[in-house]
Amino acid sequence: MDPLERLLAERACERLVIDFVHRLDLGDPGSVAELFTQDGVWTWPAPGDGRRIEGREALRAYFASRPADRLSRRLMSNIAVTVTAADTATAVSYFTTYRVDGHIGGMVPAGPPVQIGHYADEFRQVAGAWLLARRTLHLPFGGPTPVRPGQEPGR
Repeated sequence: MDPLERLLAERACERLVIDFVHRLDLGDPGSVAELFTQDGVWTWPAPGDGRRIEGREALRAYFASRPADRLSRRLMSNIAVTVTAADTATAVSYFTTYRVDGHIGGMVPAGPPVQIGHYADEFRQVAGAWLLARRTLHLPFGGPTPVRPGQEPGR
């Protein structure tokens, strides 16, 4: 792989990392499934809850089930992509999540982040497009999602 091809692959994978959180926070959460291969996998291994979602349609249903009144913003950093072959790559990226349920609009007082962790990703190039093949969540810092005072979550 020449240096320009490597750079383009790294940038495409970095863009997937960012597109994932933009779609969750600002767009249609279920659409993150389009960023995965057809057989893509999202996992949260122990000491997480052992969740494993496999396949694009299952991923779409899982991410689309996010509460409609959830306001979130994720900050991504330290995105380190390693191209392992012409059509595969890996990455580690840090994230910080700010989130509240019961949001009905307007500004919410800032609170501490509810999650700080990292993703370990595997990418595969399919028909000329880079996609997530596997995303694994590692969450050393986490807590419950706060509910906006005076609101009931889940609306």
